[in-house]
Amino acid sequence: MYLRSLGTTGPKASAIGLGCMSMAGYYGDVDRTEAIATIHAALEAGVTLLDTADFYGTGDNEALIGEALRTAPASLRTQAQTSVKFGALRDPDGGWNGFDGRPVAVRNFLTYSLQRLGTDHIDIYRISRTDPNVPIEETVGAIAEMVEKGYVRHVGLSVADAETIRRAAAVTPIADVQTEYSLIARDVETEILPTVRELGIGITAFGVLSSGLISGHHARDKQMAANDQRQMVPRFQGESLRRNLDLVDELRKIAERKGVSVAQIAIAWVLSRGEDIVPLVGARRRDRLAEALGALDVTLDAGDLTAIEQAVSADAAAGDR
Repeated sequence: MYLRSLGTTGPKASAIGLGCMSMAGYYGDVDRTEAIATIHAALEAGVTLLDTADFYGTGDNEALIGEALRTAPASLRTQAQTSVKFGALRDPDGGWNGFDGRPVAVRNFLTYSLQRLGTDHIDIYRISRTDPNVPIEETVGAIAEMVEKGYVRHVGLSVADAETIRRAAAVTPIADVQTEYSLIARDVETEILPTVRELGIGITAFGVLSSGLISGHHARDKQMAANDQRQMVPRFQGESLRRNLDLVDELRKIAERKGVSVAQIAIAWVLSRGEDIVPLVGARRRDRLAEALGALDVTLDAGDLTAIEQAVSADAAAGDR
């Protein structure tokens, strides 16, 4: 494993991070024992960055990470970096009720996350989506106060537009912006990437395999579990799914020529976008994790990149993501 810097003020983190959302049941039932073993395997492989949110599994995902850290060898615990999103409001029926970025809410959310994770600090803390009723300056200012008190190490942002990023960075150093970035989700290249690079801010990229759509493992006739939330995503439905998997077939041809998997090609492409980008892989099993980390050994030359982007152009995907 090698390290990448998250911006000019952020921490050094493993070149690939582990996104833990899939361990919260979004894609169907989760084997908790296997999920914890996957976190341990990630740490053993040198992965440092564990990304979660306090609303993943309404807190259970943080508790799972906390258990994994408690049961990991001390040498692995100390290398773990927690990246936490907060702010989403829920109700008992599973509904979503917007976001809360008030300073008092920041402190409240943080208190419960520290308890569930079983840690005395969070390495990168960020609101999941900007609260339209609270200036971003107030939200990141409140996180900055928690940095001063030692409960947070770095301030991050998530799915923020360029103006919001600039306003936040004028208040406090921003380590990274978390945003979706993959072969079939590339709108970040237009405005966000130039902005963060101008300001010396890193990127943690989620959705690098588009929720498994371009992993090479999603078949046209795959029956998703009743509680798999991808069933509601247009890109996984009907004609859109067929067209998207046609793109994956083209990507598979390139992968086979290089002797690697489709997932490894897709992750390696994101890695190739710059040393300031850390892809988050959403593995919840050890075999999928091992495959994803194999992308670190994939070298893409100019010819490979041209072939990949001809096979899967920026606007090629069908259906809303």
